[in-house]
Amino acid sequence: MSEELSFEQMLDESFKTIRNGEVVEGTVLDVKPDVAYLNIGYKSDGILTSAEYSNEKDVDLTTKMQVGDKMEVKVQKVNDGDGQVILSYKRLAAEKGNKRIEEAFNNKEVLKAKVSQVLNGGLTVLVEDTRVFIPASLVSDVYEKDLSKYADQEIEFRITEFNPRRRRIIGDRRHLIVERKQEAAKELFSRIQIGDVVEGTVKNVTDFGAFVDLGGADGLLHISEMSWGRVENPHKNFHVGDQLRVMIKDIKDDKIALSLKFPDENPWIEASEKFATGSIVKGRVARMTDFGAFVELLPGVDALLHVSQISRQHVDKPSDVLRIGQEIEAKVVDFNADDRKISLSMKALENEPQNEDN
Repeated sequence: MSEELSFEQMLDESFKTIRNGEVVEGTVLDVKPDVAYLNIGYKSDGILTSAEYSNEKDVDLTTKMQVGDKMEVKVQKVNDGDGQVILSYKRLAAEKGNKRIEEAFNNKEVLKAKVSQVLNGGLTVLVEDTRVFIPASLVSDVYEKDLSKYADQEIEFRITEFNPRRRRIIGDRRHLIVERKQEAAKELFSRIQIGDVVEGTVKNVTDFGAFVDLGGADGLLHISEMSWGRVENPHKNFHVGDQLRVMIKDIKDDKIALSLKFPDENPWIEASEKFATGSIVKGRVARMTDFGAFVELLPGVDALLHVSQISRQHVDKPSDVLRIGQEIEAKVVDFNADDRKISLSMKALENEPQNEDN
């Protein structure tokens, strides 16, 4: 009997001593979806349940590890009452995560992590299995009612509050975005000049124009600068996401005015040759007033057909005989290149009435 006790004592002494809270290295002996068994160099193997592996719901351990893998774990209980050693991976990971987050908080470091949850009040991300909450007000520099687009996305942020005892770890993405936009804007303004042609992306379209993201700041493409021709509705010509090649028309403080009216494409450059006084031209009635009709000869080149020049017969209003979109033929009776004005006459092409006495 004494020999048996001596053998058991020798056997016990061949295994290391472990304590609750100790970090040990184990080797996976067997793994099932909800539990894994690890050799930790102790007289009893360690048990690691899926609940102690991760905070992730319904995690399948067979997808996370395989037999022979080595991993560090924390001893939760040396003896759970049945002689089993209960292990935890997530608690060790959380401690490491807290340490990592504390370092980032102290150094104002930018972290990158995947969004694990989208909540009504913000986002949750995991940094080495430690939860960081980013309130909705700190997710973006603009108000976003629906945060679902961030699900499972990797985002960057800074830690602005670190209090693990109260389980309060707050991340901030908004100020990081603002800082980067300010840096990008500073870089953009340092290199652009009036007359430069740059690439941009349509960010928003309004009734008066379109805002174009130039990669650091937005520029306004006013409706009057969208074409040499007349643009009635910007929404029909431009859409969010369109890529544009635009010219810097003006820079005033932090405002940038853009234009698509490139000087070398100015239709008036050749207008003096095409529409010289005495020329017979064709055009489309673009708009009408009580005193006449404006006829588009080319996109960006309109001519005035005065009401008195529509017909040899008396015409009260242009709309009495003309309609928008109608194509007409007329004679150029005046061309003023300096003021970019052209006057037309349909009457000049009509035959003079014959004298009935002849």
